[in-house]
Amino acid sequence: MTTTTTGTTVFAAVRSTVRTALRSALTSLLPLPRRGGSAALALLPLTERVPAMAAPCRMHPAVYAIEAAVIDWARRTGLRADPGVGYHRMAGRAFAEFDAAAAALFAQWLTWLFHLDDELDEHAGPLEIFHGMLKGSSRHPLEAAFADLWRVTSVRMSDRWRARFAVGLQRQYDACRAEAENRAAGRMPTLEEYPALRRGTVGPYLYDLVEPCLRVEVPVWLHESDPWRQLVDACSDVTAWCNDVASRPKERGDVHNFVVLAMRQLGLGEREATAWVLDRIAGRCLDMRKAARRLPLDDLEPKTARDVSKVACAYLAAPRAHLDWLLESQRYA
Repeated sequence: MTTTTTGTTVFAAVRSTVRTALRSALTSLLPLPRRGGSAALALLPLTERVPAMAAPCRMHPAVYAIEAAVIDWARRTGLRADPGVGYHRMAGRAFAEFDAAAAALFAQWLTWLFHLDDELDEHAGPLEIFHGMLKGSSRHPLEAAFADLWRVTSVRMSDRWRARFAVGLQRQYDACRAEAENRAAGRMPTLEEYPALRRGTVGPYLYDLVEPCLRVEVPVWLHESDPWRQLVDACSDVTAWCNDVASRPKERGDVHNFVVLAMRQLGLGEREATAWVLDRIAGRCLDMRKAARRLPLDDLEPKTARDVSKVACAYLAAPRAHLDWLLESQRYA
């Protein structure tokens, strides 16, 4: 072995050791949630590790018009619209490159989804509300709001898309029921079980809604392809697990949280468990990029390829848009 080769090998070993030491030190410095502070601050290391999350998203220039549209809709349907929570700002970032109507419709759906989440988690709302929505009932404010959104959204879409949405709603119902059964039995999901369960509770249909908001529809064969499913699942995991990090203090010990599960099942402290989750978030961000590069756009007609690219770009923008929202929103403060 030459002196140059030996020197290169030694340098590489030293560099690896230094990186490991720095990473260990940075892990110990991850901010713990402060009383009255934001647990989302613990997500900031992702901006150094994930290229797509390095810079803040551009805000939609019509963000105030989007906010007004959401507030007006929420009041009309009987839901609460808290400006401090700012779902319109999350949608305004994810749809910054598209028209204001697309961002407003998505923000309305986000408002509805988080109200549903609160109803199920904080107020022990009955799971039967899902059946009411699927049957077109409007007795509960969430049912009435859903019916209003569904009327506007589904008219643009095919029967196949409507069936896909219904399957997603059923998946959320099944996942929420599984969580309820876990709580009743005092059981916690394993770290291996949790990602699929969380993918259900986060609202699988949320990603299908990007299509009607942009007035496009992804071909069935592409939607069912491995690259597309991997892109959607990775995007869902990233946003759900980031939400777990930010919401952990608010959930008051609920075991259906990736950080809590890592603490209990791996015997980690809060900082170490948070770092463990961040590692997996960074990995799923890489999976998103790989899946997006594998999309068979060359097999599509030019217009369809452009439409599909719009949807994929909205997915790729979602993690940073969600992070920016978590850092500024009062929802988990």
